[in-house]
Amino acid sequence: MFAQCTQKSFAFHTPQRQQGIARFDGGHISSDGGGLLLQKTEACTGIVAQFVRCFTDHRDPDLVEHTALELITQRVFALALGYEDLNDHDDLRHDPLLATVVGKADPTGADRPRQRDQGKPLAGKSTLNCLELTPVRADRRSRYKKIVVHQKAVERLLVDLFLQAHHQPPEQIVLDFDATDDPVHGDQLGRFFHGYYKHYCYLPLYVFCGGHLLCAKLRPSNIDASMGTVKVLRQIVEQIRATWPQVRIILRGDSGFCREPIMAWCEANHVDYLLGLAKNTRLSAAIDEELAEAQRRCQASGQASRLFKDFMYQTLDSWSRPRRVIGKAEHLRQGSNPRFIVTSLGAQPAESSYGLDARALYEQLYCARGDMENRIKEQQLALFADRTSAATMRANQLRLWFASIAYTLLAALRRLGLEGTALAQAQCQTIRLKLLKIGALIRVTCRKVWVSLSQSYPYQALFARAWANLARAGPPRVQPAVA
Repeated sequence: MFAQCTQKSFAFHTPQRQQGIARFDGGHISSDGGGLLLQKTEACTGIVAQFVRCFTDHRDPDLVEHTALELITQRVFALALGYEDLNDHDDLRHDPLLATVVGKADPTGADRPRQRDQGKPLAGKSTLNCLELTPVRADRRSRYKKIVVHQKAVERLLVDLFLQAHHQPPEQIVLDFDATDDPVHGDQLGRFFHGYYKHYCYLPLYVFCGGHLLCAKLRPSNIDASMGTVKVLRQIVEQIRATWPQVRIILRGDSGFCREPIMAWCEANHVDYLLGLAKNTRLSAAIDEELAEAQRRCQASGQASRLFKDFMYQTLDSWSRPRRVIGKAEHLRQGSNPRFIVTSLGAQPAESSYGLDARALYEQLYCARGDMENRIKEQQLALFADRTSAATMRANQLRLWFASIAYTLLAALRRLGLEGTALAQAQCQTIRLKLLKIGALIRVTCRKVWVSLSQSYPYQALFARAWANLARAGPPRVQPAVA
């Protein structure tokens, strides 16, 4: 057990003869001055405000100190700023800058009715935890936890935010589907041991279109990676086509999604697909000649060599029809490396922008799905989507959605605020480090909140450029009506 520390000053050495003294007496200083950019991004997009509409607050308004909008904004902004756990909020609740960007009328907390809460303008961990622990059937008669999230509303919102991000409908979009492991270390409901990942985990399903997140669905890990894909795909496609009826949609995924029900649904609903196909002896035999030629070229040049073969293929019993398969016959110094994909994209130039070129179809379109792995890593590493330590799947799903909305907010900052800058393609953790983590002194008067950002901050021009870009973006095209 640590002894209580009463030290107030900290002596340190300086290059000169002066004595160095450090003290915690600088006033209300925050390390998150860039949170002002998050507030500006929210004003341009209404992302968090629309997310709040997915909740029903059954609390008595006369007894509420923290509205649902304030609670959810605090949670999302804190994740974007790098605070992954609810425990962090017992310290963050003192921060007047975070209280300002969350929308508190008095960011000093002096107006709190109870003396023990004065000086703490924001909610603590216990209050925020009520968001996650509210049961699905809670109502006004419930005793404590009364803020209910509606699952279908959140699922539709993620697609709506994707649609709102485009001023003009694109001609073609590619939906990337992927499943990944979310390791768990307790007895959470729905966690199982996964033989491939070799640990206990969840198996969430993600759907991205470029940098836009359209689905983050928490699932138990004792299922096939493609389980539920048709249901998710149907909801996304119907929602997109209701707004963009002419857009061409391509489903892209690895071999875990190469399943007859998925391909058959796509073919019946005019959705193209490009999927990895697990190799077998029949497929390998189909490219024997190309593999032999690739080996000969590799041995002659000492460099990796690859050839492609385009052919029709049907499984013995699991596929309902023959389908177009592209085989990559590659030989490396370490040996042969055959790979296969199956696609509904036609071989004629009029049917596919990639035409007859199987190499381009594989290398330019299919291999581009690797960028989705970076987006998932941003979710799990930078926005803490893997903090699923609650006892129930419902609570952990909500944690995943909080991280998803935080990612969507930072992605909007990147898309709108950092366009044309050196950080236009930066990952979320880089944006946080260079734009959000800024020392700031906060002074609150009766008329204004003064935020004095660090004078030695090295990216002042970048911050000003991002602010100007967001100012030009204007208010959101969809005005969220928050009760």
